[in-house]
Amino acid sequence: MPQTSLSLFDLAPGKVVCDRWEITRSYRQGGMSATFEVNDAEDGAVRELQVFPAALFGGLDQTADFAGVMEAWSAIDAPAVLSVDCVTTLEDGTLVLATAFPPERSLRDWLNDHERMSAEDVVALAGALLEGLGAIHAAGQVHGDIKPYTIHVEDGGAGPVLIDGGITPGLWSAKHLGDKTALIGTPYYAPVEQFGGESPDVQSDIYNLATVLFELVAGCVPWSGASFLDVFQAKLAKQPPTIAECAPGLELPDGLEEVIRGGLMTDRRERFSSAGEFSERLGAL
Repeated sequence: MPQTSLSLFDLAPGKVVCDRWEITRSYRQGGMSATFEVNDAEDGAVRELQVFPAALFGGLDQTADFAGVMEAWSAIDAPAVLSVDCVTTLEDGTLVLATAFPPERSLRDWLNDHERMSAEDVVALAGALLEGLGAIHAAGQVHGDIKPYTIHVEDGGAGPVLIDGGITPGLWSAKHLGDKTALIGTPYYAPVEQFGGESPDVQSDIYNLATVLFELVAGCVPWSGASFLDVFQAKLAKQPPTIAECAPGLELPDGLEEVIRGGLMTDRRERFSSAGEFSERLGAL
């Protein structure tokens, strides 16, 4: 009999979800879902299984809307984007998302072990991520929450993969939050317009990624603050901080800081218009 719901008892090592995915371990936890490493009975592959509980949604219609966004990601084929394999909706409204298994370490893990990344490696990593971001945007999708936790890398810090793509804007759309609502995203990496309640878009993705690149180069985020309000007020400045303010004496290749700042402008009209433009500017270095 097909599985119609999931309980905590069903989400344990050794259990099989939807007669297909055998759970081997709990992998990572988020505020909106539980994630597991699983073995896929169909092809024997190791995958990541993300379970979004029915209680997250306001009914089956919202689950179906969210499933539609996630299914659109299955068409995105780029090395730096975690590929979506299967989207399954259960009768109780639970959504099960199966993807490729990403590298184990997040970029945040890498930063915890290394104060900053070399400029050469930052440019290489940025190039790969921008190629992936271009594929996402070309498919009419938005990642919505790029930050060190949603970028996973190989042990040496290379081979970046964007994970959790589409979840933030997908929930925004499914929950019918409209054009204005509370901030969804991560304050340190979100552009100022999201503090005003605007939904994630191409420009917010560019801003998110530029903030991550600034942090990799400088060893700190551009805007500091102990509270949501502190961060918001810092981001209201027309010009972003310089890397020298965060890392005095750090020597960088000519033009690198200017390119990164091009994605950090407070006014979205002054930011790069696309991932392609951002990539071209980096390539010109």
